[in-house]
Amino acid sequence: MERRGKQTWHFQNHIYIQGTGTAVGPEESKGPLGDTFDVCYDNLYAGEENWELAERRLMKDAVEMALKHAEKKSEEMDYFFAGDLLNQIVTSNYYAREIDVPYFGLFSACATVMEGLALASLLVDTRAAGLVLTAVSSHNATAERQFRYPTEFGGQRPESSTFTVTGAGAIVIGTKKTEIKITDATIGKVKDFGIKQPFDMGSAMAPAAADTIVAHLKETKRDPSYYDVIVTGDLSRVGSGILRKLVQEQGITLERYEDCGVMIYHQEQPVFAGGSGAACPAVVTFGHLVKEMKAGRIKRMLVVATGALLSPLMIQQKESIPCIAHAVSFEREE
Repeated sequence: MERRGKQTWHFQNHIYIQGTGTAVGPEESKGPLGDTFDVCYDNLYAGEENWELAERRLMKDAVEMALKHAEKKSEEMDYFFAGDLLNQIVTSNYYAREIDVPYFGLFSACATVMEGLALASLLVDTRAAGLVLTAVSSHNATAERQFRYPTEFGGQRPESSTFTVTGAGAIVIGTKKTEIKITDATIGKVKDFGIKQPFDMGSAMAPAAADTIVAHLKETKRDPSYYDVIVTGDLSRVGSGILRKLVQEQGITLERYEDCGVMIYHQEQPVFAGGSGAACPAVVTFGHLVKEMKAGRIKRMLVVATGALLSPLMIQQKESIPCIAHAVSFEREE
């Protein structure tokens, strides 16, 4: 690994995507990317007795699909990185007990997927591991119950709110050559815009996304045009506009830019400003975007997963919301 600047790792050895897997809930299945996901459920219970078990089922499905596509078994994995949004990352912890793999539990809220992939890539690049499995999940009903109000409460929310994606995404990486190579990772810094409103996380996370994107471009000495697309995790329609303005202030124009939270739903779906949640960037990246790269429609992309590091207790104590963004770059090889 070659360190570029203070925040960016350039991977010198070859790291490739071996396989990905995705599983989603009903609203995600109805969205414009519905046919790009591996497993789709038509209700929030996913055949389980409660929502927490449903989220665990989603992670299990995503992992099993990633292993299937990689043509590997769980016991062949050297390490397992996983995270979710629930207290003490219980979805990941409880699923990890089902597979006999050394485990790292992670929490960077909705940025966890790229944190896990960056760390997994570091292990493979330094030959500390040969195959690493990474997974994340979120569930609309479990997240709403924990962070805001239970769905049954029927509380009104402003249009700036985001809608937690019900789903899970998993990826297996290793050194066997495939179409998609992981080249760089930029580790974000915690940024706080002073926002205290948990119903406007897009605005809260935009400064962290801007800071990471600017750092990545400066430290790699790349122009935004180097990438066919730069994708953020879940800034939604509100945060995406703020991000564009923040990077413009740094002399950077994002012409080919998308947000996973906007991409995953139709505008007429009841999702307020768009999607959010740890699964949001995971299922869009490991589903739709990876398929676009395999088809040759995207040659280079930078995925910047964004996370709001809040907790219900801190919000009750009137604390502002610290946020983080981690970026990973992907390149297609012929």
